Amino acid sequence: MRRLLALFLLCAAPLAQAAELRELRLWDGPESTRVVFDLNAAVKHEVFALSNPERVVIDITGLDPQAAAQIGKVAGKGLVQRVRSGPRSGGLRVVLEVSESVTSRSFLLAPNDEYGHRLVVDLSGSARSAPVAPPPDPALRLQDKPIVIAVDAGHGGEDPGARGSSGLLEKDVALSVARKLVRQINRQPGMRAVLTRDGDYYLGLRERVNVARKSQADMFVSVHCNAFHKRDMHGTAVYVLSGRGATSEQARWLAQKENAADMVGGVELHGKDDELAAVLIDLSQSATMEASFDVGSRILRSMGKVNTLQKSEVQQAGFAVLKAPDIPSVLVETAFITNAREEKLLASDDYQDKLADSILAGIQGYFQSYRPKQQMVEADNHLQKAVATDGPGGQLLDTGFTQGVSQ
Repeated sequence: MRRLLALFLLCAAPLAQAAELRELRLWDGPESTRVVFDLNAAVKHEVFALSNPERVVIDITGLDPQAAAQIGKVAGKGLVQRVRSGPRSGGLRVVLEVSESVTSRSFLLAPNDEYGHRLVVDLSGSARSAPVAPPPDPALRLQDKPIVIAVDAGHGGEDPGARGSSGLLEKDVALSVARKLVRQINRQPGMRAVLTRDGDYYLGLRERVNVARKSQADMFVSVHCNAFHKRDMHGTAVYVLSGRGATSEQARWLAQKENAADMVGGVELHGKDDELAAVLIDLSQSATMEASFDVGSRILRSMGKVNTLQKSEVQQAGFAVLKAPDIPSVLVETAFITNAREEKLLASDDYQDKLADSILAGIQGYFQSYRPKQQMVEADNHLQKAVATDGPGGQLLDTGFTQGVSQ
């Protein structure tokens, strides 16, 4: 009997130590679908794809096989049409039936204040791509360029950002204020806005900047809420890129300048030697940072009429979303979500409108001084678009074409 009991305990031990599945979440974005396994302990995993029909297999070692019943109740979303699972040696096999051939990326996340252990699988389909602004009418002559503002709602999806004492989430406030700002911008003649994310899904920091670049944005504004462990901390702040952040970004662009798609200030870096490329990047960055300070100061002054300011001057930090070397970029910390009074204000629809209005006023003030231009050049009986755009701070960066001849 003792031997049988010992054998039973020995067999049961691995099961007792197996990780439990707390929740399986699917987040759908315009470029990818994210699958998140919320666990109470670390696991090992392997991901691979199968065809005919298209599916993604996730073998999770160390996961309690009883999680299969819970997984079977999860509905498909985005690229994932159906989720099914079954026990396998040492854990569980999860099969994602997908609508098309996908590429997958997976990684493990350690516990934080919001979640425990997580296994994240990102799926990208070939048909999905970020929205691209339509090309301008080739028949246009020299005229004011429509101003395009990329509005970035901070955090999203699996990344909630900061949380207020009432449960208000930064990601929700940021998206609401961003949408209001976009609506306000789109009401202005000659202005158009694009959202980096328009839903509750995760978007990488570099992806947010890429959306702005693909949309040919003239400015990038990222909306956030501030947070601090001291509940009495309050006020609004505006950030631009720090000098250290600019230096690291210059090195990054220089390292990948052979990518023909890399352009800075309308100048293609491909084919330029390192010294010339570094000068071009530095010139563009210097003008961009000057413009960022300018618009950041205007936004800060305008927002000071809506809320007290945490800092009376524009602050600098190495935020990744501010690193586009040719797009003036600012990050707005609307208010402290961890402050009871400001959290209540941030939850107010009327107050969010006031925040959006004050940000817009700062943006408009900047472009009243620096209106981008777009030039059309006619040569050899056909029209070609010159990349003759007034750069940040009103600086002409490049003409793109000279008398119809490509540079």
